[in-house]
Amino acid sequence: MEVKDIFSYNWSYLLPEFTILGFATILSLLDLAMGKRSNRAIIGWLSLLGVIIAGVFVTLNMVNLNEPVSYMADMMRVDDFGNAFKLIFLAGVACTLVLSLAYMKYGEISNQSEYYYLLLTALLGSMVMASSADLITLFVGLELLSLSSFVLVGLRKKSLLANEASFKYVVSGSIATAFTLFGMSYMYGLSGTTNLYLMTERLAEAYNGGYAFLVLLSFAFVLVGISFKISAVPNHLWAPDVYQGAATPVTAFLAVVSKAAGFALVLRLLVTAYIGLISPEGQSVLLENLSLILTTVAALSMIIGNTMALRQTNVKRMMAYSGVAQAGYILVPFATLTNLFFEQTVFYLIAYLLASFGAFAVLMVVFRDQETEELKSFAGLYHRSPIIAIAMTLFVLSFAGIPVSAGFFGKFYLFMSALLQKHYWLAAIMMGTSVISYFYYFGFIRQMYMRSGSTEAALKVPAGVAVIITIMALATLLIGIVPGALFDFVQANFNPNFDFGSMMTPGK
Repeated sequence: MEVKDIFSYNWSYLLPEFTILGFATILSLLDLAMGKRSNRAIIGWLSLLGVIIAGVFVTLNMVNLNEPVSYMADMMRVDDFGNAFKLIFLAGVACTLVLSLAYMKYGEISNQSEYYYLLLTALLGSMVMASSADLITLFVGLELLSLSSFVLVGLRKKSLLANEASFKYVVSGSIATAFTLFGMSYMYGLSGTTNLYLMTERLAEAYNGGYAFLVLLSFAFVLVGISFKISAVPNHLWAPDVYQGAATPVTAFLAVVSKAAGFALVLRLLVTAYIGLISPEGQSVLLENLSLILTTVAALSMIIGNTMALRQTNVKRMMAYSGVAQAGYILVPFATLTNLFFEQTVFYLIAYLLASFGAFAVLMVVFRDQETEELKSFAGLYHRSPIIAIAMTLFVLSFAGIPVSAGFFGKFYLFMSALLQKHYWLAAIMMGTSVISYFYYFGFIRQMYMRSGSTEAALKVPAGVAVIITIMALATLLIGIVPGALFDFVQANFNPNFDFGSMMTPGK
């Protein structure tokens, strides 16, 4: 591509990415100019401003975009799929920043400025992943997110748990990256291109030309690598230690934003590149061989995540294994691939975002007050703060998939898709593991309402944290009452033509 071609593009559709990049750069320079004793909270508030502005630009793209727009030989593209995931990322990082502004007052993180603009660079990596249509830009976005996350986990320098968590995260992430790159090398070797849309046709030719085993092997290696980012089996063992060692807002970020970015990568990389595979018998390989791999990963994640969570008394480790199980649930629509596959995935991710950030906001306050991360820290919470206890109950019900919560309909839609596609054994595992999860999720309710705490003093909740808890609880309840409103909104604005959010439509 020549220099003159760069100026021929309408770059306005990439303003969300440019905004985050600009704010991250400017804030890093501002930090250098500020004195050592200056209040770094201004960096956090400016970061939040940048996220809000980027959100406005994504909304404008959503309104003005009639067809996908591609850049640099389709290496980057702006489409409905990317816009939907970008809004999830931006909402998640905005919540993380609000929680972080309160968390910083505890004094556990000395490098506050670095913390804020590392969140922005991680966000930028997620957004690049959502807009990529090429292996190169996908990997750049993945590594930008990963490297930023590695540092964020270890910023509590005086904590041995944080140091251990950061080390394990780096080692596990490096191994996962090796698997991902190995699988990508096969994808490139079999197709002769790094563009995902060209790869769709060429991988099908390679499969039908006698290289079926290598095509499936590339899929398996890439999936194993990506399973690290979504904390699914077999790359899930890092999650408990990292969740426990990281600062609570960082844990929330990893649980929601990083996981959602991983699923954006699964969609872009696996679905786009492999959806064109047709066997000589005329049957879709994606719905047979590849579906078997995905259903196996989903089933194992649900089983191992929920059963291991039963043994945990540390709440963060319990939430980590819960996240493994949730990854298994979200993989169900990938295995079934119904016409509403995109809506089901986005709906569940939104429900999971609401419950997760609300729950971690409550955890942050309770842990600080009780000076322990054990489940017993919730004892007697209802008597100390009835509203917070009721909100936490809503979040727990949403995780468990109990009616009158967003999480119930998220799981219901996934369960019905499994039944419609005759994946009866997968639907049975969903039901069985959901019942198992009730035991450890209801442990919160048992502690809050049926156990007496060490004190009856009212729980002090910072204003910003209270706002997050309130918004998340009301949204979880509202979507649980009228789920069709969100489902119809996603379908109308992000997937009106049942084309995976215009993922399969060529860019202009």
